[in-house]
Amino acid sequence: MSPQPARNASPDGEFVRDTTYIDDHFSADLAPGSDPQPAENGSYAWPVEAERYRLMAARACPWAHRAIIVRRLLGLEDAISLGLAGPTHDARSWTFDLDPNGKDPETGLHFLKDAYEARFPGYPRGITVPVVVEKRTRAAVTNDFHRIPIDFQDAWREHHRDGAPDLYPLKLRAEIDEVTDRIYRHVNNGVYRAGFAGSQDAYDEAYADLWEHMDWLEDHLGRHRFLVGEHITLADIYLYPTLIRFDPVYVGHFKASRNRIAQMPNLRGYLQELFQLPGFGDTTDFQEIKEHYYITHAEINPTGVVPAGPDMRWLIDAHQRDRLPGAPFADGVTPPRPVRAGEEVKHPAPFQR
Repeated sequence: MSPQPARNASPDGEFVRDTTYIDDHFSADLAPGSDPQPAENGSYAWPVEAERYRLMAARACPWAHRAIIVRRLLGLEDAISLGLAGPTHDARSWTFDLDPNGKDPETGLHFLKDAYEARFPGYPRGITVPVVVEKRTRAAVTNDFHRIPIDFQDAWREHHRDGAPDLYPLKLRAEIDEVTDRIYRHVNNGVYRAGFAGSQDAYDEAYADLWEHMDWLEDHLGRHRFLVGEHITLADIYLYPTLIRFDPVYVGHFKASRNRIAQMPNLRGYLQELFQLPGFGDTTDFQEIKEHYYITHAEINPTGVVPAGPDMRWLIDAHQRDRLPGAPFADGVTPPRPVRAGEEVKHPAPFQR
């Protein structure tokens, strides 16, 4: 997500997201310490090397949230450090205003745009999170939010913790890709198509499309504990950031107001189970999420007033998802370690403490 979401308006007022990213990737075949190597289509492959890179993210951003969850579930905290921008900013850039002196402690960056400029002077596109930055040069490596979690799973495997899950199992990849593409187009991005619609017709079309697929999810999750297979995969991680933001933000701010997740029994139980797992609820900061949307989207909420609600305590109620086959993790897989010191959410909800 860029400071103002990278978007264009079609003639009929439809929200169109800019999906051009720095499409470099990581390769375990390159020697640590080596320079990036040219790859296909003008991109570069970067060597896997512990402590060379920093994941720049923001608790507020759903696209960054998925990368934060994957890093934690796989236990990559010792290999890839985490920098967190604040939830509010102006049109220039995400900023590290939560850190002492307003600077990221490992790179000294104040504006995230400076990492993009260090790699591509005059960088013309949106300054988005997540982005992986090379710490020594303070330069952006990749902001391809879809590829980053896959690289964390595949290329960075030798740095996974003992007992880490396989979030992208080979035998399920085709199905995961199909489901995540559907979720991205109609749900993850669907709420934005409704929220930033520039005409009534565009909004009505986006709203209908969103709820068609929310109803599909409700039906699917009434028969399946998780989206693909019997354990958590990237598909679940890609859906979670949208679902957890739905009631606090998207229902009102983006006018996705037919139902709350709390009113949909299967989605409710599914979200409860994920939220209660290490890596999900303990990476969720409701205050930063609400501040970002309600303050930075001045064209939607010109007063900048941030709502006090809703009450989300239902997330810690019993979910009874174990009535369905499966379990969050396969045999031999363990939950991630406790949250790393200094990486705790800054505004845990009272029921999270």
